[in-house]
Amino acid sequence: MGDTRWLNDDEMRAWRGFLAASALLNRRLDQQLKDDSGLSHPQYEILVRLSAAPDHELRMTELADGLINSKSGLTYQVTQLEKAGLVRRRSCPSDVRGVFAVLTDLGRERLEQAAPGHVTEVRRHLIDVLTPEQLDALADGLGEVSRRLRRI
Repeated sequence: MGDTRWLNDDEMRAWRGFLAASALLNRRLDQQLKDDSGLSHPQYEILVRLSAAPDHELRMTELADGLINSKSGLTYQVTQLEKAGLVRRRSCPSDVRGVFAVLTDLGRERLEQAAPGHVTEVRRHLIDVLTPEQLDALADGLGEVSRRLRRI
């Protein structure tokens, strides 16, 4: 207990600000997506990743790594998207254990419908609230945190 480096007031202010802002922003974005397009935030992110991938498909393991999601959590979300006809799965011809998630035409259409409202909310509640200097500091700081955590 004696070796613990307790947070000082400025560090605690940053920590509490991060916790509150990230929870409130995620809640707001998730609700907006559900209201406007019937998608959860994780489902939207899956569609975005698949849309940007070559041939609009990714191995499930790559998708999980990119989304920082557990394989079981991703499987659940992809199953929901598959039931809605937004994603389909296909087997990997070179690896019997490999499975690809593939964006369908309906999935692309849903993403195109959802994106404008989502981007508007991201701008309203994060991007446009910060000065360019604050945005750079946020991107640099959280980028470094992400890089370090990925190495653990």
